[in-house]
Amino acid sequence: MRTDGAIVEATADAAMSAAIDAVIDAAIQEVNHRPRDRMGDRFRRVRRQSQAIAEPLSAEDCCVQSMPDASPIKWHLAHTTWFFETFILERFESGFQAFHPQFRVLYNSYYEGVGEKFPRPQRGLLTRPSLEEVQAYRADVDHRMLLLIDAMEAGAHAGGPQERLRAQLADFLALLELGLQHEQQHQELMLTDVKHLLSINPLRPAYQDLPEALVGGDPAELPLQWHRIEAGVVEVGHAGEGFCFDNETPRHRQFVEAYHCASRLVNNDEYRAFVEDGGYLDPALWLSEGWEWRKQLALEHPIYWQRDASGHWSEFTEYGLQELQPHRAAVHLSYYEADAYARWAGARLLTEAEWEHAAGKMQGSGREFFGVAWQWTSSSYAPYPGYSAPQGAVGEYNGKFMVNQYVLRGSSSATPLNHARLTYRNFFPAYARWQVTGIRLARGG
Repeated sequence: MRTDGAIVEATADAAMSAAIDAVIDAAIQEVNHRPRDRMGDRFRRVRRQSQAIAEPLSAEDCCVQSMPDASPIKWHLAHTTWFFETFILERFESGFQAFHPQFRVLYNSYYEGVGEKFPRPQRGLLTRPSLEEVQAYRADVDHRMLLLIDAMEAGAHAGGPQERLRAQLADFLALLELGLQHEQQHQELMLTDVKHLLSINPLRPAYQDLPEALVGGDPAELPLQWHRIEAGVVEVGHAGEGFCFDNETPRHRQFVEAYHCASRLVNNDEYRAFVEDGGYLDPALWLSEGWEWRKQLALEHPIYWQRDASGHWSEFTEYGLQELQPHRAAVHLSYYEADAYARWAGARLLTEAEWEHAAGKMQGSGREFFGVAWQWTSSSYAPYPGYSAPQGAVGEYNGKFMVNQYVLRGSSSATPLNHARLTYRNFFPAYARWQVTGIRLARGG
């Protein structure tokens, strides 16, 4: 195992320090949006948040995999560490040695360019290494990453060939930012994966205690309004400064017809009406593939809902089994369910371009675009016109999944607060419902 803190060595011409300082500042402001003396602080904060998510769980909780689409919490903790070790330390650390050679295989998710992978459906069989060993892995990589962050800055301050240092620093910062954003994605997955795990336990255990502020707290009903958006050419995709994933680019133009956008998400009371009206039993409302999926699983309501003998509805939440709250957004719905509901309601789902345009245009007149539920669009996940995947293994991060998935927009209650933006493109297969996904409706113009 690796125990020392070997770091990158940098030699340079001191006379160029001032110019290189300017390069550092520009690169950090562009890629990281933080002063350079806070790079290490941000790394610590993001890494601590993953630990905080795992804190309420036992070692047994952290080892189990509830379904092939989910992963054990222990695996998430190790894989996010593997990302920093494999894509940053291996490239930039002087005298690099892997913490454990087999971790390269055990915690590789899907990167063919890196090498072999342990089968995803069998991650719950990895009782070894222990949670304690995974935590030691995280601590070791964290220590080495912080030394490397300090060394990269110190080396640049010492001066040197400007072009070489600029390129090295830009590459390092881009990979560091990607690693932090990647870990934030896994923080959301940790929350939704453990919720699914706990939901199949007959004891219906809570992940955490219900806050006092939420006791008996069905929110006030938000009136549903329809906002007309005029037809026109709209710009879609990321532009300007700040981080984005490669699949958000390039910014391009699309024409959209006039349409009406719902002011908020579909709530539980509205979705319950669909259920009680026999919506799950009417094949006319469902896509053919969705109907076969529903029949195979014998579904009659959302994944975390249950009805008692008296017809009273409850919902499994991170706080355990709770009374279904009528005015909260209906969540954990698949694309199939979202599309069927839209047909029943005499509406449809927004396209991806419509969603981005409406979310930017409506602002104060629209609610729940962010922080409540990812919203299904009717757009298949595909590259934007002119898209080009990055070179190397990191190019597999988004590009290889651009088929048989649908785009979701916005962010959810499980999304880290600083991880959402207008152009973010999430994507899942049509059957996925363990994520915090909901419905925003559209109608013709």
